[in-house]
Amino acid sequence: MSFLRHIRACNRFQRANFIPFRIDTVCVGLLRPAFSEHLAQWSDIFNVSREAVDLRLSDSSITERSSVVADVLSELAERGVISHLHGEQYVATAGGREQGMLFLDRAAAPYFGIRAFGQHMNGYIREGGTLKLWLGRRSDDRIYYPGSLDNLVAGGLPATIGSGDNLAKECWEEAGIGGELAAQARAVGAITYNLETEKGLKPDTLYCYDLELPGTFQPRCTDGEVAGFELLPIEDVMEIVFESDDFKLNCNLVVIDFFIRHGYLAPDHAEYHAITTGLHPHLAV
Repeated sequence: MSFLRHIRACNRFQRANFIPFRIDTVCVGLLRPAFSEHLAQWSDIFNVSREAVDLRLSDSSITERSSVVADVLSELAERGVISHLHGEQYVATAGGREQGMLFLDRAAAPYFGIRAFGQHMNGYIREGGTLKLWLGRRSDDRIYYPGSLDNLVAGGLPATIGSGDNLAKECWEEAGIGGELAAQARAVGAITYNLETEKGLKPDTLYCYDLELPGTFQPRCTDGEVAGFELLPIEDVMEIVFESDDFKLNCNLVVIDFFIRHGYLAPDHAEYHAITTGLHPHLAV
């Protein structure tokens, strides 16, 4: 087995399977031609061709165009074209979140292939000269990866909330970490990947954080999304990642990044160069 296989699994993407989704001639997403056929039913909103899909509402504000597109998404969800609506808003952008051109429901993001942003936090303690990682076990009712291992705190970063406030919210909901302790989390970088799925494309950026926790800390879930927690020596976590698929797919990348930054994966490892470059590919959009 290997660490690198998880990075490769998160970057299965064939550009030929997609066409651009554009706003004011700017490509902000990539979507499947089959999905574009559904959008063609709203010819007053989308200009659909074999080469691209252009949003016609170029003279509207982001609020106005987002409202119009939201009505389309609701209809597509009712028809079963889109699996569901989440209720959180992501932003279509060719850059950062502050350069958004359209708000889309989080569940619709992969269908349009827009950039999505998330926050994942490694919670750890120091004990007996080694590090131990707190891991969450996802509840069995999760739509994606039920029962899989997860980072202690992980969640999407909606367009309408700041990163600090969102991280504090996720810390409390997923692990019962209060605001004062959550504020000690350190931003340690970001990883990217381009994952092609049955729904479409996920060109994702995950902002990564580390939080050293007191040895007496005991996480508790407050929103029902986590079934339980495990505290494992870093060497055991490395074995799980190397040998199994027990983690939610993208969480492997966050943990591998932790291994590197804390010196547990060193340059003499056979996969080191491929891993360090593979954690930061250019986004497809």
